[in-house]
Amino acid sequence: MTASPAPTTTDTAVSYALDNGIATLTLDRPGRYNTLTSEVIAAMSTQLAAIAASSEVRVVIIAATGKAFSTGHDLKEMNAHRDEAFYRRLLADCSRMMQAIVALPQPVIAQVQGIATAAGCQLVASCDLAVAAASARFATNGIANGLYCATPSVALSRVVQRKHALEMLLTGDFIDAARAAEIGLVNHVVDDAELASATRALAQRIAEKSQYAVRLGKASFYRQVNQGLDSAYRGTSEELVCNLLAADGVEGLNAFIEKRAPKWQDR
Repeated sequence: MTASPAPTTTDTAVSYALDNGIATLTLDRPGRYNTLTSEVIAAMSTQLAAIAASSEVRVVIIAATGKAFSTGHDLKEMNAHRDEAFYRRLLADCSRMMQAIVALPQPVIAQVQGIATAAGCQLVASCDLAVAAASARFATNGIANGLYCATPSVALSRVVQRKHALEMLLTGDFIDAARAAEIGLVNHVVDDAELASATRALAQRIAEKSQYAVRLGKASFYRQVNQGLDSAYRGTSEELVCNLLAADGVEGLNAFIEKRAPKWQDR
């Protein structure tokens, strides 16, 4: 992949920063609890598309400012547009944005502080990995307002076992970060003051690896989990053969045998 310019934005709803191969997208409307308005969804989608085309970005962190990671869709915006066409467009755009995270070549890590509710919880579940502050809380609480979190259930049910997911979806109860880790919604729980550094450290460990292998691995993982056992083994075997014959595969084996650090070419 050829180098491409880093994405830029003047939209304060979603800020962008790139440092040493790690891109950070920050939801930056703390006064509105980082709700996923149509504007924010569009800004996120634009950034993700640019990142997907960039060879400079090795890992992505999705973070937020303020007391909430995200409280999901803006109910005031939805109430102001009581129109079926608007609802369909908003949910379709949001679904595409969530799928773009999964389809992104680079791994995406959610850095979660405060509360992540409804589509905000969906955003966490859509990321490949997640690190949460100890004080973070999670819920799919639309049911409290007479609205079943149907689209969040898609992401949630793919990372959390069914009974745990259904309990969250049908009760709307909040769970703390420790419980979120127990059920598989997040990978790590850290002290609030260490959230940014811990997330960064995880991202750095991935960024140091062969990006050929990392990108192949992410795509392979999501492809095989949706296949039958035989198809999954046949597909991953073919991918491993390609990996072994690739420049970084050869370099990795040679470095291991020669007891030295590998020098990745990312191809």
